[in-house]
Parts: sequence; structure tokens; C-alpha cells
Amino acid sequence: MPRAARTRRRTRTTRPSPFRHRPRPPRRPRPLRPRAEPVTGRTEWPDDSPDSSRAEKELSSQDPAERARAICLRLLTGTPRTRKQLGDALRKREIPDEVAEEVLSRFEDVGLIDDAAFAGAWVESRHHGRGLARRALARELRTKGVDASLIQEAVDRLDSDQEEARARELVERKLRATRGLERDRRLRRLAGMLARKGYPEGMALRVVRQALEQEGEDTDGLEETL
Repeated sequence: MPRAARTRRRTRTTRPSPFRHRPRPPRRPRPLRPRAEPVTGRTEWPDDSPDSSRAEKELSSQDPAERARAICLRLLTGTPRTRKQLGDALRKREIPDEVAEEVLSRFEDVGLIDDAAFAGAWVESRHHGRGLARRALARELRTKGVDASLIQEAVDRLDSDQEEARARELVERKLRATRGLERDRRLRRLAGMLARKGYPEGMALRVVRQALEQEGEDTDGLEETL
């Protein structure tokens, strides 16, 4: 073979392969993330956020009535609230009481505050969503400052038959988790669950007893164990 051909052949075999490993470029350092702030135990208000803080500073130069209206409108955006909840928020923002009362009354006149509608929606949502009975629902509405007559009107929309049907659903849902326990422990656990949700003791006993009987449990003398 001629020397020139052998030289070209050697040149081709020594050409670097395109598939050889190439070193990767150095990675950029990742930015440090700020650490979470420790829990301080401070009660957080619905409008406690950087955006609301900036808004508060912008409103500080306005007269108290303008500030009160702006605060209420922001709190009512997307979430109904009772008059007491809004009044507490205005008091926290150091709005004078007479100004707060005037603004809140005006909001009631135009329908932006409606404690009766709030109570009705609360009962509907918490009864179907959490299975709460009338007693527990009334207790929650009292903590939100709803008037007693409005609370009574709202909870009266639930009758005993509705309550008992919801109690049966709750017991059936929890019944399987109690299998394997002795009868008295099952009884206490299921009846205690209903009691925490506001169901009367007599109704709780009746519903739990019937559910256990359907599983073949002996329920003789069950009344004395509660």
C-alpha cells in the first residue's frame, strides 16, 4: 500500500470520536430559600397579609369612614361575614365605634351584611359537610355573634328526621373501623363521635344500637352502659 494511503488511514483512525464524553459545565449555585418564620402563636386575622398591610398604610391617610368601608369590602370579598366579625376587625384597626356602627348599618341596609343568610348557609354547609347537629351548629353561630333569634330560625330548618338520617350515615361510615373491638368500646366510640357533633344522647344511643344489631351484636342492657 502506498505511504500516502497509509498516512490518510492513520489520520482517520486517530480522529476523536463525536461520542466521547464531554465534561458538563459547572452548575450554578442554587439560590438560598428563606427559612420559615417560627410560629408565634399570634392570632391571624383574615386580612393579615403583606398586601393588606400595604393597603392599610395607603388607607391611613383617609378619614375613618373611608377606611372602615374599604376594610369591610376587602373582608367581604369572596367570604360572607357576620356583623360582629366585621365589627371586631374594625375595632382591631382602631376605627372609632360610632364610625364603625354607621358603616356597618349602611352595609346591612344595602344587603352586604346579612346575618340571617349567613346563618342559613352555615347550617346547610356544616350539616351536610361535617355532619354537625343543631346543637353544635347553634354553638358555632353564637361564637360568630349571630343573634339568638336568627340562630334558632336557621337550625329549625333541620328537623329530627334529617338529624337522625345524618347520624346513621356517620355511624355507618365509622362502623367498620370499630370492628374487632368489644361491644362496649364500640358503643362508647361511636356514641362519643355523635355527641361531639351535637347529637342528643337518646338519638345517639338508638342509632348506634340499631347499627350494632344489624351486625349481629347482642345489645341487651345497652342503655345502662351510656
